Amino acid sequence: MEPFVPQLVYIEPKALEYPLGKELQEKFEKMGIEIRETTSHNQVRDLPGDNELQKYRIAKSTLVVGIRRTLKFDTSKPSAEYAIPLATGCMGHCHYCYLQTTLGSKPYIRTYVNLDDIFDQAKKYIKEREPEITRFEAACTSDIVGLDHLTHSLKKTIEFIGDTELGRLRFVTKYHHVEHLLDAKHNGNTRFRFSVNSRYVIKNFEPGTSSFDERLEAARKVANANYPLGFIVAPIYMHEDWQEGYFELFERLYNSLQGIDLSNLTFELIQHRFTKPAKKVIQQRYSKSKLEMDEEKRKYKWGRYGIGKYVYKNEDAEDIETTMRRYINEFFPSAKILYFT
Repeated sequence: MEPFVPQLVYIEPKALEYPLGKELQEKFEKMGIEIRETTSHNQVRDLPGDNELQKYRIAKSTLVVGIRRTLKFDTSKPSAEYAIPLATGCMGHCHYCYLQTTLGSKPYIRTYVNLDDIFDQAKKYIKEREPEITRFEAACTSDIVGLDHLTHSLKKTIEFIGDTELGRLRFVTKYHHVEHLLDAKHNGNTRFRFSVNSRYVIKNFEPGTSSFDERLEAARKVANANYPLGFIVAPIYMHEDWQEGYFELFERLYNSLQGIDLSNLTFELIQHRFTKPAKKVIQQRYSKSKLEMDEEKRKYKWGRYGIGKYVYKNEDAEDIETTMRRYINEFFPSAKILYFT
């Protein structure tokens, strides 16, 4: 698939006081993209569209260039200690994504240009935790790789973390546009992870993302650039013949990674879950989705802030975990499984 290009751009005036803000303005002007002004990246109110569904579709192709004013980083367990805020929102249309409700009425994509402020805050967190390693997750609220060919914010962050002794960076992507990141001076401090899934899940629930084969090709490039490599299998979804579907996933993964040093390979496993607010939003935005969200087939699990989620019942979750671990041990016996949740 082609790299993301926004159809519409909003820019905060103060963002133009930063080199990246000015650079992006000039880039989008040359590309002939419509640019509008907004007082704040949180206050974009005049998106085109005759109804909410149209506005949502247009928002997913709209980029807002702004300043990150809140520099208190959120926690990011179990992936990392902190989420480093480089961007918010995603151009993909994954039906199951938790951003459907997390971003609520603001599904447009935001990129933040005050990188030095963000890096200074990261330095403070690293200092507070020394001599412990401090891990930062760059993909909690976005797919940063899908945007970075335009901004290079991620590349700057990789090189910033590469210059630290106790900082580590992690992010996950469904996009294959990695060429500009291959020569980044990461010094082994950044783990590059790809989200992978069965054919059924990618075909039915991940429109607007790179194909499985494109992701695998990018993974080879990343590994050959000496990045620590990882894969996230998420969401693990019990579709018809799901065991066969996930076996094929690991088989294809194994075949594609022949000749690659996998001594530091990691896997993270996340079962499918949903909340009642998410179900309502998903059914409105993707009314023909095949995504199964039957509360009767699930177990209710309390979450943060009192918002519960529906996960697979214990026997199904145990079946999923046992199956995934068996496949990984068969194809990648030296890999480390970081968690199943």
